[in-house]
Amino acid sequence: MRSIWNGAISFGLVSIPIKLVNATENHSVSFRQIHTEDGGRIRYRKVCELEEREVTSAEIGKGYEDADGSIIPITDEDLAALPIPTAKTIEIVAFVPEDRIDPLQIDAAYYLSANGVPAAKPYTLLREALKRSQKVAIAKYALRGRERLGMLRVVDDVIAMHGLLWPDEIREPEGVAPEAQVTVRDAELDLADALMDTLGEVDMATLHDDYRAAVEELIATKVEGGAPAEKTPAGEAGGGKVIDLMAALENSVRAARTARGEAAGSDESAEAGASAGSGAEAEVTRLGDRRAKKASSSAPPSPSARKTASARGSAPAAPKEVGGKKSTSTAAKKKDAPAKKAATKSTATARKATAGKADTGKAGTGRAAAGKATAGRAAAKTAAKKTAQKKAEPAKKTAAKRRASA
Repeated sequence: MRSIWNGAISFGLVSIPIKLVNATENHSVSFRQIHTEDGGRIRYRKVCELEEREVTSAEIGKGYEDADGSIIPITDEDLAALPIPTAKTIEIVAFVPEDRIDPLQIDAAYYLSANGVPAAKPYTLLREALKRSQKVAIAKYALRGRERLGMLRVVDDVIAMHGLLWPDEIREPEGVAPEAQVTVRDAELDLADALMDTLGEVDMATLHDDYRAAVEELIATKVEGGAPAEKTPAGEAGGGKVIDLMAALENSVRAARTARGEAAGSDESAEAGASAGSGAEAEVTRLGDRRAKKASSSAPPSPSARKTASARGSAPAAPKEVGGKKSTSTAAKKKDAPAKKAATKSTATARKATAGKADTGKAGTGRAAAGKATAGRAAAKTAAKKTAQKKAEPAKKTAAKRRASA
């Protein structure tokens, strides 16, 4: 790979000669500007506005435009004479944990290659030190006319450097967050978590630029003289107002599960979210409770339960009302007449049977009540006799004493 900058890494008193190589490349399709009427190229020419003639690159220098519009020439010799230690050096200033670096600061990426055999040993030393410390190096360097901030870290067996933006180049996110007060319910968060789990992870190597592939296919078709493919209808745009967030999340989970080959109907989280989104409270019966209910229903009834059941059974059952829909067809009425008569007979038979059972139950209940009343009367007579005997005993004793004294 071709180097874009040569210098050295300053690691304390250790200097490591290196070459800077681009770690990324741009695969975007480039277009040229053309004249739409005849297809001619549009070209820009560098013209001196004073002489009104085109100049070559050798005649072009740098200049700073002052506030009043005047140009102050700056030569390469002026820039080279600046007392900047990072002009040809990547100066390491600190070592920090990688999570201390805000991803917003990360800019371009480069590989640092050891420049020559003598650089191999200190290069390997710095690489292994970064690995063992699990930290990254913060450095300053000068490139393309300005001093920059960089971060050195290990990628496989190579030291990579990421250009960093200066802290004052990161804008504050003022006025970006929604100003309205929004409350997010737990059910919505559960559905969002379910959607995240369903989408899962991805192998970054499998991702590619679909737009670039479509542009390249279009260019290839036109080169061969073919007609461009017809425009396929685009899906529904996602920039409109969300009417039902819960429904959108549920549909997203189902679509993601379908794309992954899973059953869309097995999403319990979506069902819970739907009940929460409609404002109704869902009642959940656990599996253990269901089994307990089944066991209690299949267990034999207790004696008290039997008595209660018999008492309930002794009461007369309310007859069911049988009704049918009216028909405007006379033939249908004639066909339904035998069926109605049979239903009426069966209903009358059921009422008689129920009345008989009720009379039997009433008779049994009356006999039991009469027996209880007879037993109560006998007990009352026995108690009255005992009371009379107790009252008569003192009188008998007094009469006996009187007789004895006489």
